[in-house]
Amino acid sequence: PGAIVGGRVVVDGADLLEVSDEALRGLRGGKISMIFQDPLSTLHPLFTVGDQIAEAIRSHHPVGHAEAWKRSVALLELVRIPNAPERASSYPHELSGGMRQRVCIAMALANDSDVLIADEPTTALDVTVQAQVLRLLDDLRREKGAAVLFITHDFGVVSEICDRVAVMYAGRIVELGTTEDVLSRPAHPYTRKLIDCVPILGDPDRRLDAIEGLPPTVNRLPPGCAFADRCPRVRDDCRAGEIALADIGDRQVRCLYPLVETEE
Repeated sequence: PGAIVGGRVVVDGADLLEVSDEALRGLRGGKISMIFQDPLSTLHPLFTVGDQIAEAIRSHHPVGHAEAWKRSVALLELVRIPNAPERASSYPHELSGGMRQRVCIAMALANDSDVLIADEPTTALDVTVQAQVLRLLDDLRREKGAAVLFITHDFGVVSEICDRVAVMYAGRIVELGTTEDVLSRPAHPYTRKLIDCVPILGDPDRRLDAIEGLPPTVNRLPPGCAFADRCPRVRDDCRAGEIALADIGDRQVRCLYPLVETEE
């Protein structure tokens, strides 16, 4: 239903939109790994978790099943799963949600990937387990020297583990900068309103304002700024023509009238 009409995805100088399927298979699970939102849907119900991690290893390394199994157990220990040799022989339905997500993290780490893409990996978990998984991801990326691209709607998660933040609206980046700058001094009105929707512990009298209106249909975006119909700072020129990401100090914002002053 969609078509790529522009842009590039560059890894080590190669545009991934132009490489062969074979080259892509080499990258997937190798240099770049993915941690999906729902581990129960990600893991195959008819194979043990140890076999599934071993398959990820053997897809990229010429090793036998015994050696791959040994590495699988070591990876389960790395992600803090107790009794890893026994758990490796378990099927996904025999593990808790937090354990299954740890298995998916172990699978993503199987080939020492340079980049881990984590798509809402804690959504299905309770708050306590969520905190454990986030701490684990943060520890592992420092130990392994990997970069984590964390996709989330939770600003609490952003403030906990992210160094830089890209805020997106209608499929486009509207603000990009360090976590401290974006959360303490948001420049785009959409970022400001997102932060205003987050409750603060110990401040029961704080008013939580929902963002007015509805997002636009992404296949029929209006001209100019896609957030214009919901923005309190909108002016006529916001609806006319392309709006580029502009530099504001050490960050960028896609707005003609940002909430912080543009440096000359």
